[in-house]
Amino acid sequence: MDDMKNLCNYQFIQGCYVRIFLILLFISFAATTSDLYAAPLRITLAEAIRTAVEKNLDLRAELYNPAMQEAEYQKSRGIYDPLLTLQANYNDSTTYSTVMLSSKYWNQTTVLNSGVTQLFSTGATANLGFNNSYFSADQSDRSNGLSSYWQSSLGLTLTQPLLKNMGREITEFTIDSARLNKEVSLEKLSARLNTLVSQVRTEYYKLYSLREELDVRKVSLELAKRVLHETRARVKTGVMPAMEILNAEFGVSSREKEWIDAEKALSDQTDLFAQLLQITPGTTIETIDLPSSEYLKISEQSEIKRAMNNRPELKELKRNLELLELQTRVADNKTRPDLSLSASAATGGLGDTYPRNMDRLASGNYPAWGVGLTFSYPLGNQAAENEYRKNRMKYDQAVIQLRNQEDLIANEVRSAVRSIEANYKQIDVADRGRAFAEERLRAWVRKVEVGLATNKDLLDVEKDLSTAKHNQIKAHVSYVNSITQLWKATGVILAKEKISLLTLEHDALYKGVK
Repeated sequence: MDDMKNLCNYQFIQGCYVRIFLILLFISFAATTSDLYAAPLRITLAEAIRTAVEKNLDLRAELYNPAMQEAEYQKSRGIYDPLLTLQANYNDSTTYSTVMLSSKYWNQTTVLNSGVTQLFSTGATANLGFNNSYFSADQSDRSNGLSSYWQSSLGLTLTQPLLKNMGREITEFTIDSARLNKEVSLEKLSARLNTLVSQVRTEYYKLYSLREELDVRKVSLELAKRVLHETRARVKTGVMPAMEILNAEFGVSSREKEWIDAEKALSDQTDLFAQLLQITPGTTIETIDLPSSEYLKISEQSEIKRAMNNRPELKELKRNLELLELQTRVADNKTRPDLSLSASAATGGLGDTYPRNMDRLASGNYPAWGVGLTFSYPLGNQAAENEYRKNRMKYDQAVIQLRNQEDLIANEVRSAVRSIEANYKQIDVADRGRAFAEERLRAWVRKVEVGLATNKDLLDVEKDLSTAKHNQIKAHVSYVNSITQLWKATGVILAKEKISLLTLEHDALYKGVK
């Protein structure tokens, strides 16, 4: 009877451990659906990126900068808008005679003038003026000629700088500055978009890894609970000592803590990802795309060259450098003497009635013209000279900053390339590590079956398998993240994800303002 009882106990123990191993082996490969939230949102990486680009508040706020720079650019082009001037004055005065103080005289003057002023790209300013005035005096005094008359003139005045402020570049300095500032704002927007797309990719795969990690912790907890249940049954039958229950309970409690930590990490990451995509808080988000383990063949030098051509931060610095170079040339022009040529031509009219006045004006019998030069130069010229020096130093400083940024980006690309190579190798190591850990667990299950190991030994080995699974998940995610970093470092991530600045319609934002 004792032999039969021992045989039954052995078969019972063997059956328990076989069930434990099967649970561990098969449940660990099953995709366990979390019951944390209802109505999960399943989303692909492309959908997540598109949603973030369309709805992310930081990016929407950044979009206003190029729109405002477009307004500044259009504003600066207004220097070529003709300026229309209209003037109307009326004056009525009474004066005393210098000969007979008891006598007084009155006169009335009405002025109606108009003119158009136009700036040209050479820096010249032209003004076309049509001036009219009507004068009426005391009718009792006719000794000095007409007591009332109209006087008009039509004339053109041109002023052209010959040294300082001469030329298209100086005249259109504000236009070119606004254009370059808009390009700078677009590069900043592109850099912000690069960062956002990179962040979405990273956070997407982090969400995937944390959900996988939660599944691993859940499987580990279920196994520990099953071991505890089986241990209590065996202790009750006298097959195992009571001490084994404490080991099993400790295994359950430690795995419960790990599961709670994993659950919290997943919830925090879900909220962060929802905020990034502007999705309703509390929504369960499930990733569809798996991290790729396909080998990416790359050349370090080719990637560095690509980064130098595409990185928006470098383009921004180059635009700033171009702006500083323009400011330096303008400041150099301001150090020159101010020599201006002025020329004018006009025809006039005079008559006791307005029609007679216009007839004389149209006849051209009363022409007037003039030409002249105006020269001015501040002795010492300290203000202009030091303004030029300041701008020249800013330019030299920007050149150094550009070179430094190029070196930093080159190092960033090299680091990303090394990360891709190392993380790809880590995938193979992690895959083999998991396979070894599973085989090791099988061996320890056999040891427990024959009484050569305890529950604590089995739980420790199972914990090693959980670590191996975690390392495997981490290796795959790290590899795809290193690809993301390379794409970001080389400035091609938008092209890879088929995102264009044109889709943001920053000009439409400018045009839509009423």
